[in-house]
Amino acid sequence: MSSPTASSSRPAPARSVLALFGPTASGKTAVAGILRERLGATVISADSAALYAELPVITAAPDYPAQLVGVLPLSEDVSVGAYQRLAHAAIDEAELPLVVGGTGLYFRAALSALELPPPPEPGRREHWQQEVDRLGPEAAHALLAERDPAAAARVHANDRKRLVRALELAEAGSSLAPATDRLWTEQARVPTLVVALELPLDELDRRIDERARAMATAGAAAEARRAWAQPLSATARKVLGLEQFATLPEAEAIEAVARATRRLARYQRKWLRRMPDVTTLDGTRTAEELANEIVALGRAREHLSRH
Repeated sequence: MSSPTASSSRPAPARSVLALFGPTASGKTAVAGILRERLGATVISADSAALYAELPVITAAPDYPAQLVGVLPLSEDVSVGAYQRLAHAAIDEAELPLVVGGTGLYFRAALSALELPPPPEPGRREHWQQEVDRLGPEAAHALLAERDPAAAARVHANDRKRLVRALELAEAGSSLAPATDRLWTEQARVPTLVVALELPLDELDRRIDERARAMATAGAAAEARRAWAQPLSATARKVLGLEQFATLPEAEAIEAVARATRRLARYQRKWLRRMPDVTTLDGTRTAEELANEIVALGRAREHLSRH
């Protein structure tokens, strides 16, 4: 994932940031669209899938201009660190940045000043994958415990992907469990008002099911098959809905996507519970009502100028 060219004339960081979080199908896109029109805000996506081009239906891309939407070819892998650099640049260039997302790690990366772990050195990921296979999960986990006890406490021996990454980071002098790991606004680069939309699970599940059916009606299967026929990066292949709509009969794809999205939404709700200093709003209200309250909150906390 490429990053913008550095410039000596790079603008100063934004004076404040407005950030909107919520699980998939919670209504973030509609609320952000109203805020964009009313405040002249620049919408900046914090969604890993939305980065990819050629998947507007499957990724539910907004129908208005937004930064970091459809900017990567499907052949390119996504890195959180590279995304963070792009997000910081977009935030710094905007008069009023509005960061919108449901991918917790990307939302955090956009807002935070945390140093993220370095990308893997060429060949080292493969080396540690082979070592974990050779040693077996228990012995590989014991090796991690010797090299990085804090990371070993977070990683289960059977979680091969995280075990490999933890060993790779330990070798590089970093850690999957850094000593300083404060979240969200405690590490915000600039003053940030974080607002989250929350809905009862039954309502969220209903919206998710409706959204999966709407995706099919909008041509998700044709979009997915075109993409699936191309060279795809490992991260592009994991975009929720891509494989399902590309390979399954439509009715089965709709059910599989809805089921996977319900699981994702529950994971996103866990991120919400971990955020300090977040204002949670009732997502069952209309997008207009929610936008009105966010504007009032922003002005009361001096995050928004009066228009």
